[in-house]
Amino acid sequence: MEENDKIFLQTLNGQVTEKVPFWFMRQAGRYLPEYKELRAKAGGFLDMAYNPETACEITMQPIRRFSMDAGIIFSDILVVPHAMGQHLEFAAGEGPKLDPVRSVTDIGKLKPGITGEIFSKVYEAIERTRQAMQSEGFGQTALIGFAGAPWTVACYMVEGGGSKDFETVRSWAYRGPEEFQQLIDILVEVTAEYLCGQIKAGAEAVQIFDSWAGVLEANQFHRWVIAPTKRLVEKVRMEHPDVPIIGFPRGAGVLYRDYVRDTGVSAVSTDHMLPVQWIGNALQPLVPVQGNLDPVALLAGGDTLKLSAEKILNELGSAPFVFNLGHGVIKDTPVEHVEELVTLIREFER
Repeated sequence: MEENDKIFLQTLNGQVTEKVPFWFMRQAGRYLPEYKELRAKAGGFLDMAYNPETACEITMQPIRRFSMDAGIIFSDILVVPHAMGQHLEFAAGEGPKLDPVRSVTDIGKLKPGITGEIFSKVYEAIERTRQAMQSEGFGQTALIGFAGAPWTVACYMVEGGGSKDFETVRSWAYRGPEEFQQLIDILVEVTAEYLCGQIKAGAEAVQIFDSWAGVLEANQFHRWVIAPTKRLVEKVRMEHPDVPIIGFPRGAGVLYRDYVRDTGVSAVSTDHMLPVQWIGNALQPLVPVQGNLDPVALLAGGDTLKLSAEKILNELGSAPFVFNLGHGVIKDTPVEHVEELVTLIREFER
């Protein structure tokens, strides 16, 4: 199948295809028994993410099981700071831990010129996955590369991990915007290099995850989410003008509209907090949209899942639309519920 026949890519280019394409955020991972089996043998998260053969296998697992219209390479948004020399580890049950970056001196310790060693492992995983898709009969499935947005990656770098309110990084952005801008500028440059490298390796679309966009008030959102993302999109487009770029400013609320208008993304992924009708009225006339089933509805299954999915399909399915979740698959989600959702999407008639 030719790339321009892949319905996921057609949709991102603004076409309405016969069937609604779908993939799910965090579709590879802890809810799949084959992943759990592999994880038990393969070791820690970074060991798997930096092993191209293992990363390829994990990416392929949900594609084999559900025949998704797109797969996303198994990796993590914190590859970028780790590749620049920031210490990173994933403690069991605690999430990522990094040595915090909280001053110009700390910024100066980053080494944006040494990223090749780690980035190359992700590129090889992408190359292997494209080959596996072809050899295993999934030539109709598109491969997505991704990176964290500068703001969200900076959140983890400054806080030293996750946070409830990201008070430390927000305070720095208010208190010392010129200093903080130095960190954002480095992240724009390195992330652009990383995304372009993924595309060269075989990614057919890329997604920019801004998971903590929603913690900022409007003016700060424009400065630290929209402006850096716009620069990032422009840099990627300079090298790869025809590759779709999906933005995901999770939690942005009504600022989603400004994000779409001002960043230049090809499509937007929407979280489950947004009303479906608002998405259809405010965003879908501007760009193709992706989303936005509540992952808890998928966890619950039954009529909750059916009614939620049907509402989204009926509201958004008549225009360019990729069915997805509003956030990642929850680890306790029964595989049977995912199978039910896949059937609902496949049987939907436009």
